[in-house]
Amino acid sequence: MNVFEAIGYTGSFLIAVSLSMKNIWWLRRINLLGASSFALYGLLIKAYPVLVLNSYIALIDIFYLIQMYKKEEYFSLVLLEPHKCNMLKKFYDLYFEDIKTFFPGITKEKIGEGKLYFILRNIFPVGLISYKQISPDEAEIIVDYAIPDYRDLKNARFVYFAEDGLFKKEGIKKLIAHAGVEAHKKYLLKLGFVQHNEQTGLYYKNIE
Repeated sequence: MNVFEAIGYTGSFLIAVSLSMKNIWWLRRINLLGASSFALYGLLIKAYPVLVLNSYIALIDIFYLIQMYKKEEYFSLVLLEPHKCNMLKKFYDLYFEDIKTFFPGITKEKIGEGKLYFILRNIFPVGLISYKQISPDEAEIIVDYAIPDYRDLKNARFVYFAEDGLFKKEGIKKLIAHAGVEAHKKYLLKLGFVQHNEQTGLYYKNIE
């Protein structure tokens, strides 16, 4: 296999992977890389229809990614009563198995032990967060979950950092979280959590 073929196979692989992504952000990003690689391949082997088509696809990806970044969205929170909320039951029907991939061993009863909120994005429920207060200014996160199409950290930035976000409004100064899987560990680190104990998967964050 020569270098040109390697570039072509890489582009094909990335495009195929992008089409399997549930998250539209990652779909566009990976598709952009794949289309750009395949366009380069078309240029190198002088297959100009391949170059033109994939250059067009790359431009479309860039256009929509810019639109996504520029789009202003409205975030809000809705306090839930677990045993009375039919919407929560529907949410669990769709996403509870996925929730357990990030929080192994979690139960609906455990989630309901804390203050439980829907995270709304343009009035659409895109996430779930549950926490319990340990002291007046300290809280432990039970679940912080976003549905697959909305895992772009915007929900988290609202909850953790916005002036009208959950924890600043509640006067909470310190957060504790547990991470049992690698994906959740990476998520917490992106949000500025600091690992306290590697064996227990304990992380903490000060709210400024």
